[in-house]
Amino acid sequence: MKAINLAILLGALLRVASPAAPADETHKLIGTIPGGWSFWVFEHWLNSEPLYLTELRGKVVLVRWWTGPDCPYCTKSAKALEGWWQEYRDKGLVVVGAYHHKSDTPLTREHVAAETKRLGFTFPVAVDRDWNTLRRWWLDKSERKWTSVTFLIDRAGKIRHIHPGGSYVEGDADYRALEKAMVEALNER
Repeated sequence: MKAINLAILLGALLRVASPAAPADETHKLIGTIPGGWSFWVFEHWLNSEPLYLTELRGKVVLVRWWTGPDCPYCTKSAKALEGWWQEYRDKGLVVVGAYHHKSDTPLTREHVAAETKRLGFTFPVAVDRDWNTLRRWWLDKSERKWTSVTFLIDRAGKIRHIHPGGSYVEGDADYRALEKAMVEALNER
C-alpha cells in the first residue's frame, strides 16, 4: 500500500514540477513567417501612411491587437507599447497597433482615432477590419483565450516571440520576456 501511495505522490509531484506544453500550442508559431496584411484588411491608418509587412523586412516589428475603451488589458499595456516605440524605434523597431472592434457601436475612424489619442499611441495604428488578420495569424490556429495578442517579428520576418494576450506592464515577467526578445532581435544583423 505504501509503495502505491508513494508512486501516486511521485506522479503528482512530477506533473506539478514539469512544465506542460502550452495548451494552445503557441510555441508552434515561433520561427514561422506570418502572412502579411493588405490595405483593405488593415485600413484607416493613423500616425503613419499604410505599412506592409513585406516592406518592413529588415526591421523588428511588434504587432499588438487592441481594442477600447472596455479592454483593461489594452489600457494597462499602452504605456509599455508607447515606451518601447519611443526607446527603440531609432534602433529598428516598428510598433503597429492593430485595432479590432468589439463594441456594439458602429466602427468609425473617429472612434479609433479617439481611442488612439486616449491611450497616447504615437506609433502606427490600423484597423483590422472584421478581424481578418487576427483570425489568420492567431484565432484560426487553435482555441485562444485572448484577442489582445502581441507578435514580435524579427528582421528576417519570422515570429520571434508571442505574448498570448492580457497585459504587460513594466516590471512584470511578461514585460521583461517581451523586451528581452525585442532587444535580442534588434541586436541581430
